[in-house]
Amino acid sequence: MSSLNQLFENNRAWAAEMTRQDADFFRRLSDQQTPHYLWIGCADSRVPANQIVNCLPGDMFVHRNVANVVVHTDLNCLSTIQFAVEVLCVQDIIVCGHYGCGGVGAALENRKLGLIDNWLRHVQDVLAKHRVEIDSLPSAQAQHDRLCELNVIEQVNNVSQTTVVRDAFARRQSLSVHGWIYGLSDGLIRDLGVTVNS
Repeated sequence: MSSLNQLFENNRAWAAEMTRQDADFFRRLSDQQTPHYLWIGCADSRVPANQIVNCLPGDMFVHRNVANVVVHTDLNCLSTIQFAVEVLCVQDIIVCGHYGCGGVGAALENRKLGLIDNWLRHVQDVLAKHRVEIDSLPSAQAQHDRLCELNVIEQVNNVSQTTVVRDAFARRQSLSVHGWIYGLSDGLIRDLGVTVNS
């Protein structure tokens, strides 16, 4: 069986199990979308947003890209934020990075990977801003970990400065932006203590 056929088999088994647990699950899910959260995370296949917080389909609106970057010229990300905030009325936006991020590592080491170098330039800007702190750390691992954290903090700030979020704050919409980081080695999420709200 090809690997693609296996995905179809997995899907059928998953749908059957969901229906076995709750016969009305897919009917309710198809009626409306009312997630409470917008998750902005890394595209890394080891960080599946819904699974690591044990949420069902429909609980979380998700946007993922390499190194969980939020750039004010990225219409894909901005459109996702706008739809989540203004149409779905999410109450929490979570920017979640992860330790061991390959994009952050490439930016830290100034590796040349091709087209993605342009995208990772945004992470290198975070590195330049915090170069003294990063260079003061005792190991390459500590530097990588800290840059992963600082990148999340920077992206929380970027989300908070979008016109969509600033307008939501101005109209006193219930909305908060949080910075979290996920540990690949233990499966645990840590709150970086960065929350911006109205």
